[in-house]
Amino acid sequence: MPIFRFVFQRLLQAILVTVAVTLFVSFAIRLTGDPAIMLAGDSSGVTEDDLARIREALGLNQPFLVQYWDFMKTLVTLDFGESFFRGSVRDLIAIALPSTLLLALASMAVSIMISLPLGIHSALHKGGISDQIIRVLSLVGLSFPNFWLGIMLVLLFSITFPILPASGFATGQSLILPATTIGIILTATNVRLVRTQMLETLSAQYVMVARAKGLSEASVIYKHALRNAAISIITFLGLQFGNLIGGLVIIELVFNWPGMGTLSIEAISQRDYPLLQATVSILAIMIVAVNLAVDLVYGLIDPRIRVA
Repeated sequence: MPIFRFVFQRLLQAILVTVAVTLFVSFAIRLTGDPAIMLAGDSSGVTEDDLARIREALGLNQPFLVQYWDFMKTLVTLDFGESFFRGSVRDLIAIALPSTLLLALASMAVSIMISLPLGIHSALHKGGISDQIIRVLSLVGLSFPNFWLGIMLVLLFSITFPILPASGFATGQSLILPATTIGIILTATNVRLVRTQMLETLSAQYVMVARAKGLSEASVIYKHALRNAAISIITFLGLQFGNLIGGLVIIELVFNWPGMGTLSIEAISQRDYPLLQATVSILAIMIVAVNLAVDLVYGLIDPRIRVA
């Protein structure tokens, strides 16, 4: 069946992308230095024989392709092996991955709750004062670096008015500031997207026909116009969510959030090959999975795509 062939092709592409990404990362991190030197410490008494024994114990004396193949076997079994410095890689990811997903989902939820009503309102009042205010605010939001906005929110709500935690992930309140920071930045783009798509659908002939039939304005807007505009909006939001999963590094560092970005930075600084390869592989798989999910959702929204 066509749907199964389509899913199989996308899964095959996902595997090829994952292999390409992990191969590049595995090769690139080995250009940054020797982890055996970091494990040996700063002692001046360390000899080359000591370093050689450390490399042998870690398997670093094997050819690169052998090391990469060993990692790929751990990836298939979701074992990931042992970190050079911090124990089981799987245990570390089991802690960091849910934190990153929670932050990404909360940020997207904040953005959607703000951008959908604002974008629809702006489209319905094109050229009005409220439309101009929304467009100006979205342009200002695009100009904010996310780390700067995060620091400003910390200064305001954690220092000047100490009502929210400044960093870490101890309670549900710890999620508010980082999710709001990313949500505001995403809203600056999403509200303009919603406005543009709604303007296109509101001027379409089928919307005019729906109004001529005497349907309520709410039915015309939400059942007809928004449903058709949602195809492009969902596409963009899906790609945005995939990019967001791998792009939270700065915000995680600002708020000391125990996610995949923070874990990857620590792995890079320590030249922890197994940990970095595992984190990048998981993020790559998730991004490809999100893209696949977006394609499949198309068919649920637009029957023409389902038939194709």
